[in-house]
Amino acid sequence: MSTEEPSAFVTESAPTLLALSESDRDRLSEALQELLSSGSINGLDSSRAPLYHWARQHDDWLREIAALNGLDVAVHHEERLIQAIPRAAGLRLRLNQDATLVWLALWYAGDIRWRDEGADQAFLSVAELGDLLRDQLLPDATALIPKGRLRDILRQAARLNLIRLTHAESFEETGIEVMPAIRRVLPFRELAAWQEAAASFRPDALEEAEDETEEDEPT
Repeated sequence: MSTEEPSAFVTESAPTLLALSESDRDRLSEALQELLSSGSINGLDSSRAPLYHWARQHDDWLREIAALNGLDVAVHHEERLIQAIPRAAGLRLRLNQDATLVWLALWYAGDIRWRDEGADQAFLSVAELGDLLRDQLLPDATALIPKGRLRDILRQAARLNLIRLTHAESFEETGIEVMPAIRRVLPFRELAAWQEAAASFRPDALEEAEDETEEDEPT
């Protein structure tokens, strides 16, 4: 016969993923799909705000199902952002050179506004982004990134919640708001680290890399 006193409090454990209701399963599936397709759940987006609040309230479920898919989850309260962090290199996004250059320029634009100017938000136009690419990243280039390719790169960055686009009649006048999330996707701690990465895309650096590759090839 047990001599234990019955507890005055009954602690109910949270249901496991297998015991979720159909509505919770649907919501959790939606949250996972958003993390897999966009890399984050943006609570500042009115269409995603309900999903963001649900995910915040059911953080344990989201972390568990994300872990089953090789992801960690980071919640950034001030930015109202839930971000997926790949555990394995195979799940990380691979960018070509053009996209890498544009993302570097966007990081730089945000860093200047936030760190140097003390601004809360970072805005620039597509035309200003082009000037930045020309002046800071590709000063010796004979041709910049084609307009159609640049548009696709910006759309991808917007889909991943790294920027917001305000479309204008002229593509060059399209507004870009750089979101703080870009600092975690490109985690440079200081401008010097950015400059080192940017320097590797200068024409002379690319030529040196090609020469080294040719030297390493067996004859």
